[in-house]
Amino acid sequence: MVRRSEQWFTCCMAYRKTPAVQSRLDAAREHLVERATSVVAESGWANASVTAVAAAAGMSVGSVYQHFPSKSALAVEVFRRASGREVEVLGEVLRDAGGDPVERLAHGVRVFAHRAMERRGLAHALLAAPAEQAVARERLEFRRRYRDVFAEVIREGIAGGQLPPQDPDVTAAALTGAIGEVLVDPLAGPAAGDAAEHLVAELVAMSLRCAGARTAG
Repeated sequence: MVRRSEQWFTCCMAYRKTPAVQSRLDAAREHLVERATSVVAESGWANASVTAVAAAAGMSVGSVYQHFPSKSALAVEVFRRASGREVEVLGEVLRDAGGDPVERLAHGVRVFAHRAMERRGLAHALLAAPAEQAVARERLEFRRRYRDVFAEVIREGIAGGQLPPQDPDVTAAALTGAIGEVLVDPLAGPAAGDAAEHLVAELVAMSLRCAGARTAG
């Protein structure tokens, strides 16, 4: 029994990945996620099959499964990465951009809408494109994260007297839902040129009205 245990331990030690091997695996995984994100942006979740992603990444289907156990796991990783970045950018703008809370709220909505318009396919996939249940669950979680960053600046505006008393979480949830709803149809269609700028301006104005701002940002 001791000898078998020693053999098992030696075998496991032999298969331990070296830093160089792990680095190559990490790089391959990053490349795979990047290419999967591009496929989702171009074709939507339904058409981002493992076969399509493998072809875009220059890998075999088997290699994809070495990194992710299923299409669902890969889709969730794509969603988390892309949505996480958007939440980070919005949070940075709402916290760190110059101006009072109302001005930062306006700027945050403007930045979010412009980024969506510039990455139309990916934004539509993140916001509304039909997706499997695992991605739908992630959407709910990220809606909460968007709500939280909006609530933070609304709460600051209430404390500073720039916004009227209200429940920041309720207003933030309403803003999160309304912004997504306003953008869904435009993102699904072709680029709109000047109409896109008009839409962003209206979206900012609507957001400020929703929060009860006394002046435009």
